[in-house]
Amino acid sequence: MILRTVVAEDEPLARQRLLRFVEHDPRLVLVGEAESGTAAVELIDRLLPDVVFLDVQMPECTGLEVLERAAHHPAPVFTTAYAEYALRAFEVEAYDYLVKPFGWTRFQAAVDRVARRLATAQAPSPILFAAAPSPALEPFLERLFVRRGGEMVPVNLRDVHRIDGAGDYVMLCTGGGKVLADISLNELERRLDPARFRRVHRAHIVNLDHVSSIRPYDERRLSVRFADGSEVVASRAGSQSLREMVR
Repeated sequence: MILRTVVAEDEPLARQRLLRFVEHDPRLVLVGEAESGTAAVELIDRLLPDVVFLDVQMPECTGLEVLERAAHHPAPVFTTAYAEYALRAFEVEAYDYLVKPFGWTRFQAAVDRVARRLATAQAPSPILFAAAPSPALEPFLERLFVRRGGEMVPVNLRDVHRIDGAGDYVMLCTGGGKVLADISLNELERRLDPARFRRVHRAHIVNLDHVSSIRPYDERRLSVRFADGSEVVASRAGSQSLREMVR
């Protein structure tokens, strides 16, 4: 699969670096480049690319606003020097999020992710003739290693009070701040201890050890408050799951 590609980046050096990466990846063909958000919208709607590498902060309109304004919806990969934009980026269904400065290996990983998801979206659903064998039981996950600068550091999941889904990533919320981890919410949920972690929303898992109170939000939903004062609103199904804990 050859992916028609647009690069939208206002910084000349960063744009040239991205263009070189695109040129050297045989899965990509460059069809256009833009230096501003407005130009990016025009290119996307005129050229109908498969993927766009999009800087979050650009003149005239941001990368997030580009996706909102464009009628055509390519697979977006955001690039920025600021990791704090990651959660907002995945709320608009970003395929990946490259924190500058990134190298060739990380760029290729992003293209791998895009190609895999686009191929899956186009593939017909398989027909299941028999139930798959049950996988061997794995111990519950106790820590995750996450990227921080040029190193990998551990995050103890006991210290995480909430986990937010962000596309193919999760945001681990602790008393010390938020950390992005390269694992999907569904995959992580399967590896967590259900006695401690509860899925209360399609985008949220809560650590029951850090919950300070649960109270009504409206007629059907509950609000979960944490010891640090933050809170999330559970979905109707999540609220019912929480009610079932009360005996």
